[in-house]
Amino acid sequence: MRFLSAWILLGLLSAAPAFAATDEEEKLATATAVLDQLSDIPEQYVPPSLLNSAYGVAVIPNVIKIGLGIGGRHGTGVLVVRDDQGGWSNPSFISLTGGSFGWQIGAQSTDIILVFKTRRSVDGLTGGKLTLGADASVAAGPVGRHAEAATDIQLKSEVYSYSRNRGLFAGVALEGTAINIDDDANAAFYDRPGITPIEIWSNEAPRPPAIAQAFLRTLSASTPELEGEPPVTGSAAEAPASREPGTPRRPEETVRTFPVESEPPSDEDPEEDI
Repeated sequence: MRFLSAWILLGLLSAAPAFAATDEEEKLATATAVLDQLSDIPEQYVPPSLLNSAYGVAVIPNVIKIGLGIGGRHGTGVLVVRDDQGGWSNPSFISLTGGSFGWQIGAQSTDIILVFKTRRSVDGLTGGKLTLGADASVAAGPVGRHAEAATDIQLKSEVYSYSRNRGLFAGVALEGTAINIDDDANAAFYDRPGITPIEIWSNEAPRPPAIAQAFLRTLSASTPELEGEPPVTGSAAEAPASREPGTPRRPEETVRTFPVESEPPSDEDPEEDI
């Protein structure tokens, strides 16, 4: 049902003139549809345990070839990070350039998902650019229900990368790939020239269109519970701005779930056996 809803939303945005979707809204709708398929195939999905402990998640749909043979590729997408309460920030638009996915013979376009494990792994983007393998260690991500037995299951890399082609997810090496903040897209989407990633991630940006909330809800459905506190290495994002009295709580601040606590132990000493 979620899969169907995401594609209905994408169809409405791209086909109905009354909606007059912007390029950024269409990109978010497509990224939402990619997220919606994360757990469709048990043998070929991104492990929930990896997503649950992630600091940031980027989705770059429809990455295309920009050269002949096994040349580099280019695409645009969105990146969200954890706020200090463990929820997801507003999305920042990014671009991905470089990298050769030569194993995908004949693939004209590929969806890319990046899972960032720590704040430090996103630090380079606060300055506008991050090179995978140089500014942050990157590895092909484990996939499927048996991913817990993967060699790198200790998740020592800072970024894990996945590609999706013909409905299947697979780990893919992206050493040397550059990720840049798409300043023009951010300015257009939030209607604020010069807006920075830190302003977006700390929720100081203007309230985004509803399509952003659909993306965050879909991601939250794939990360229903945090496994402990989110990683806090580094300083990529500041604490979110406090809400003014009377301001409604943002949807991304209400989607988290917590385990039910057991009853506290009694203060009375247990009766001694006679």
